[in-house]
Amino acid sequence: NFGSLLGICLILQILTGLFLAIHYTSDTTTAFSSVTHICRDVNYG
Repeated sequence: NFGSLLGICLILQILTGLFLAIHYTSDTTTAFSSVTHICRDVNYG
């Protein structure tokens, strides 16, 4: 049904967000370089 499909989408969003958060640094001096690292080097980033 439609609710289980939404649940699967939510879990997928949470998991991919956690994997991207591993590669992100929130320091003001390195934030831009971590975003470029995610865009260029991380698979599916």
